[in-house]
Amino acid sequence: MGALATLDYIVLAVYLLVVIAVCLRVSRRSPDSDELFLAGRTLGAGVVGLSLFASNISSTTLIGLPGAAWQSGIAVANYEWMAALVLVFTAVFVAPTLLGNRITTLPELLERRFDARMRKYLSGVSIFLSIVLDTAGSLFAGALVLQVFFPGLPLGGTIAALAVFAGLYTAAGGLRAVVYTDVLQSVVLLAGSAMLAWLVFAEFDFSWAAVKAAVPADHLSLIRPLDDPHLPWLGTLIGLPVLGFYYWTMNQYVSQRLLGARDMKAAGGGALLAAGLKLLPLFLMVIPGAMAISLLPDLQRGDEVFPRLLADYAPAGLVGLVLAALLAAIMSSVDSALNSASTLITLDFVQPRRPGLDTRALARLGRWTTLALMALAALWAPMIDSFPGLFAYLQQAFAYVTPPLVAVFALAFLDKGLGPRAALYATACGHVVSAGWFACTQVGWLDLHFTIVAGLLFVVTLLFAFAWRRVTGETPAPAALAVVDQAAASASPGWLRPAALAMASATAALVLAFW
Repeated sequence: MGALATLDYIVLAVYLLVVIAVCLRVSRRSPDSDELFLAGRTLGAGVVGLSLFASNISSTTLIGLPGAAWQSGIAVANYEWMAALVLVFTAVFVAPTLLGNRITTLPELLERRFDARMRKYLSGVSIFLSIVLDTAGSLFAGALVLQVFFPGLPLGGTIAALAVFAGLYTAAGGLRAVVYTDVLQSVVLLAGSAMLAWLVFAEFDFSWAAVKAAVPADHLSLIRPLDDPHLPWLGTLIGLPVLGFYYWTMNQYVSQRLLGARDMKAAGGGALLAAGLKLLPLFLMVIPGAMAISLLPDLQRGDEVFPRLLADYAPAGLVGLVLAALLAAIMSSVDSALNSASTLITLDFVQPRRPGLDTRALARLGRWTTLALMALAALWAPMIDSFPGLFAYLQQAFAYVTPPLVAVFALAFLDKGLGPRAALYATACGHVVSAGWFACTQVGWLDLHFTIVAGLLFVVTLLFAFAWRRVTGETPAPAALAVVDQAAASASPGWLRPAALAMASATAALVLAFW
């Protein structure tokens, strides 16, 4: 299965040459730390939006979404439309504060609102997630598909080769190289996925009635019963907003694009563009995966769906294009995660201890850090093969780790009486509860869907925060509260709120159509 034609090799070679050319051109700038980590804060709306989309639509998504849809139906697309709503919220309510304070990392905002301990806490967790989930997951998924077309490739060696390629150009060109290649990669991703989805739909004579006849009815519904083992409606309601808020707002891996925007117009427009693009995976990846239930009934696991569809239905040339899209997805996710983790280590841990380092020295340190993190992710990625499914591996880890962070971040904006000690103690207590809950789940004492667990952990951390606030009795300094004062933040363009309302309405219409 999966022999490539000459045209496929040509398409792949052209794609790789273009990426290398872009990286070489960008790396000539010899970036300082501001250029390396934030592209000099010069990114426009189109670049921000396409880069947000490309960095998220990773190889884990190309593998995970069709696989989950094949197993349980299109409800997995709830992660996608919920992301659109979170991006709309971020564009209107959070991005002005981020740009108005001209922060470099998201944890820096928590330091200004609380203290340095909260900055290091969020930064440390974000680094861990970037390497173990984002980078390692993308490398594993990419190697999995490449092995279908090149069966002799070893898993570990393939992962290492992908990691070296992405790590070198990320270290050389910084965020500008990342976002410029993301723009190219998002176009390739959309084109390749759209063509494959079209070919799969052609197997049903482009008839939605034929699809509905061949696929179980519950597999074509976004909203599932409360006892659904894959994604119950309560998890969609209380869990997915928490997970989405962390990923799209607090995660340096994603939010770095917003921080690199040249102004609020670019940040808001980019976030709304990304929100619109996040509605496409339902049609390009999820529904084709659900269709594969009738086309590929003999598969052993869902992670095989995408490579099998590609091998069985894509003609010569298109296979090369979709494989180029896969490589694009790998590169866009790996470079984003590596650059953000390097940013956090350099600016949140090293610079505070060595404030005398100039911007060039910080940039050199950032490059070496990128390469070291690349090696760590490549070493961990083969371990993912022992987990039951890639998408479950990613989402369950986020569900137990991120809710306490989201709760305290939200309170930083909403509760002006919350002080630094109460915030730190509440976050730590929330993670103690989440660790205990995870352990009880593993031994069979608790059995709640992880999305419901995420929502409950969020509420538990809120309660801890209110309790610790009363115990400590501390009062935040006026300067700390000014950090999240919208009046002092960057002004938003007048069109932003109407455009955000229109995007939210479009998302609601999509959900109702596939309810």
